[in-house]
Amino acid sequence: MASKTEFDDYRKKEGTTLDNRYYLQKLIGVGGMAVVYMSKDMYTDRIVAVKILKPEVASDEIMVKRFRNESEAEFMIKHRNIVGVLEVSLKGDIKYIVMEYVDGITLKNYLKMKKQPLSYKEVMSYISQTLLALKAAHELGIIHRDIKPQNIMLLNSGQVKVMDFGIAKLPNSESLTMTNKALGTVYYMSPEQACGKGIDFRSDIYSLGVVMYEIATGKMPFQGDTPVNIIMKQMNTEPIPPRNLNSKISIGMEQIILCAMSKKPSDRFQSAEKMLEYMQQLKDNPKIRFDKLPHQTRFVGFFKKVFSKAMKK
Repeated sequence: MASKTEFDDYRKKEGTTLDNRYYLQKLIGVGGMAVVYMSKDMYTDRIVAVKILKPEVASDEIMVKRFRNESEAEFMIKHRNIVGVLEVSLKGDIKYIVMEYVDGITLKNYLKMKKQPLSYKEVMSYISQTLLALKAAHELGIIHRDIKPQNIMLLNSGQVKVMDFGIAKLPNSESLTMTNKALGTVYYMSPEQACGKGIDFRSDIYSLGVVMYEIATGKMPFQGDTPVNIIMKQMNTEPIPPRNLNSKISIGMEQIILCAMSKKPSDRFQSAEKMLEYMQQLKDNPKIRFDKLPHQTRFVGFFKKVFSKAMKK
């Protein structure tokens, strides 16, 4: 979190114009690598968000790559549930991304404001919309790698916007490593990502499962004194069943959460689209108890083959 002095320093830029086009109206966010201003595009009269790389990291090759990564990923994906990129400028002394302005609150801050688990309706809506965003990204070969409530924006209309593709894995590009600025992510990191193994789209499914667990129960599935302690739990410890923490959670919702959070990628939903199918079944019938989840179906098929061979002998 930015200090008051740092915040005040960046507020001094309010009222200035960037590249004779973007009038920086109001500072709306200060992060580890960038600052964001609500701005006015003087050419179009449109209100936009301008994300500017901090001067102290503008010469850091990794930070610049991450900044470029974010712009490329969000520029590639045109979807109503993903923050859109309008322009990118990385050549001058001031490096910035112009994005659509999103007037809302992060899912993390919303959960803090509510001070209790979110309702069934909210959980279903926010997770389903995030899955639609992931489906769009995954179809283009993009793995977000940093799904967490801080990167999910809620608009007043209830619409979800996924943002911050800074450490996303893009197709045919080198994979950016995690930095100490991203240690908060360990709470949502998949086991394979935590231990440095290769990841695929199912890593995002795990992270979203953790998000679903958190907003449905009001608790994180894994706590620890250090990032390493949390990582070890992600890899080796099974979460407390969500219904043990919130009895209002339906059996079907608990099944979906735990399936998404399976330690082995092969035991999770194999795509955002498949998880959406189960979410739709739950929406149609909130009292549903799934007889077969993806990994259970796989094992049932295996045992049928074994039984069939045994009968032929």
